[in-house]
Amino acid sequence: MNRRLRKIINICSPLLLGGAILYWMYRGFSWQAVEHTLLNEMNWWWMLASFPFGILAQMVRAWRWRQTLAPLGERPRTATTVYAIFISYAASLVVPRIGEFTRCGILSRYEKTSFPKALGTVVTERAVDSLIVLLITALVLLCQLPVFVSFFNKTGTRLDEFLGMFSVTGYVVTLLCAFMAFMSLYIFRKKLAFYDKVKSTFQGILDGVMSLRSVSNIPLFIFYSLAIWASYFLHYYLTFYCFEETSHLGLTCAAVTFIVGSVAVLVPTPNGAGSWHFAVKTMLILYGISDSAALLFVLIVHSVQTLLVALLGIYAAIALSLQKERQ
Repeated sequence: MNRRLRKIINICSPLLLGGAILYWMYRGFSWQAVEHTLLNEMNWWWMLASFPFGILAQMVRAWRWRQTLAPLGERPRTATTVYAIFISYAASLVVPRIGEFTRCGILSRYEKTSFPKALGTVVTERAVDSLIVLLITALVLLCQLPVFVSFFNKTGTRLDEFLGMFSVTGYVVTLLCAFMAFMSLYIFRKKLAFYDKVKSTFQGILDGVMSLRSVSNIPLFIFYSLAIWASYFLHYYLTFYCFEETSHLGLTCAAVTFIVGSVAVLVPTPNGAGSWHFAVKTMLILYGISDSAALLFVLIVHSVQTLLVALLGIYAAIALSLQKERQ
């Protein structure tokens, strides 16, 4: 398989997956209802009120990233770092997860920041974010356990049934295959002609990962980390008041659907398209929202917030170009 074909597959596969899920969800859906809701029923003031929190979440992420780069001797300008984050989110709309590399590349190009070190700090960030999401998920899960049980039963997602599909022999074979794969990678790595270059690159990544130990202001780092997810939550929660059907739902429902949606976006589709819609829509139905109202909510909210991400990316790209011209 040549390189160009692999790129085409990498780009098209997430789009096809997200599109397939959306088609399955919205087949037979009345699109006139979307137009009617957007023009006559939706309260756009609440949607506009949610935008600053969506922008703030990305800006705080940039400030936190700059803080983790400082112990490595990398001090990019704040504006460039913010622009890099804006563009990274927009890039991920096209190719999922590409944004992590995009933002490191932007700092490397415009600020001469070490790409491996920047990538290492991104790994650290993701680990911290994952921990925060896990803690919030555990808390929400304990508080709303019956709702989650209904969700798993409704979607047919049961861990015991999934694991029961494997026999003892299946587990043994799986472990042996995994062991052989790791051994093959280890042997292959040793024989690479550019092993030294790869080693130095991984060393840079390791330095970035370990940078958290040397962050000068840990309380500020923790504050930034919590502020990111608080901003994400408010960016989502305020949209409840845009629609009459969801305006009465409280913080508990918002927290549950927010967590489920945050986990759903791990599916490699552009901005979680399809998977996010399905997960959040299913949870809203469990809280008494009608199927049509839930479909409208997830479609409009996700589309508008995705448009915001795209516009921020375009703005950042223009700002970086102007910045380069001034220099």
